[in-house]
Amino acid sequence: MHIENLIEEVLKGYSLQLEGIHGIPHWRRVRDNGLFLAVRTGADPQVVELFSVYHDCRRLNDGHDPGHGARGAQLAVEMRGEWFEIEDEPFEHLLIACRAHTAGLTEAHPTVQTCWDADRLDLGRVGVMPRAERLCTEAAKDPETIKWALARSWSGWDQG
Repeated sequence: MHIENLIEEVLKGYSLQLEGIHGIPHWRRVRDNGLFLAVRTGADPQVVELFSVYHDCRRLNDGHDPGHGARGAQLAVEMRGEWFEIEDEPFEHLLIACRAHTAGLTEAHPTVQTCWDADRLDLGRVGVMPRAERLCTEAAKDPETIKWALARSWSGWDQG
């Protein structure tokens, strides 16, 4: 899987601003947050990387948009096999992570938890401080991790 090619294909159906609060810089920070956490949590890095693309890719707006995670998960179902290969169990983790990433849950498989934390650690981009009690993994709850992620989200940093 080449992530940039996948992103290019997914963007063909993306309707929001590419540089907006749910756009490409956010996806890249979620990816980086997730890969940073995965080393510490044992999460599947392929799922983390796919989650970073699919979790917000079918939003209709930047506000309240129930169902956007499920729409992103459905796109992953449609693209599996042609744009990326993944075993059934990790794919199920991806679907769960996408569908429930805005539900406020904290209990799940460690890979799913890592995905949720990767997204929540980027809340600084909208002026919200990630709270340890709303994070899932010990790695994400670490004050130094929160500080690192906040600095990146406040600056708008993305690896590009």
